[in-house]
Amino acid sequence: MGANELSALLWRERELLELLVFKLDEEQLLLTNGKTRWLQQGTREVEQVLGHVQEAGLARSVEVAAMSAEWGTNEDATLRELVAHAPVGPWTEIMTAHLKALGELASQIKELRDANEHLLRSAARSSQETLADIRVNTNTYDARGTADASTSTARLFDQSF
Repeated sequence: MGANELSALLWRERELLELLVFKLDEEQLLLTNGKTRWLQQGTREVEQVLGHVQEAGLARSVEVAAMSAEWGTNEDATLRELVAHAPVGPWTEIMTAHLKALGELASQIKELRDANEHLLRSAARSSQETLADIRVNTNTYDARGTADASTSTARLFDQSF
């Protein structure tokens, strides 16, 4: 285990996060275009990628713990702390670039997640309003062309309005 392995794991994690950004973009396109037929499939794909991201994050944590002893930090150091203790040379730049890219991807994911959540809430609210507006007994016309207003149900009106 060493810096090369950690860098390879970070590249893999970055690729997975980019795939997650893509899947969240897809989900957003489905939501904005009203393609709810495919929404369940899109959400399933997002969840699958999230599972892979979690596995990659665990592998990264193990590798960071192994590298922390080599680079003179605590065993439970974060990636940021490990980068701060990287030996002078190319590893400082490489690890800093990974850290920056991971942060940017996390920001993009948060923005997309928030936007998708807003779209989902709007769609749910719209559906609820539509369902609340449906009337069970609507007046129809009979064979003579007169409105059938004979309803046998009692109605109460609040006159305080």
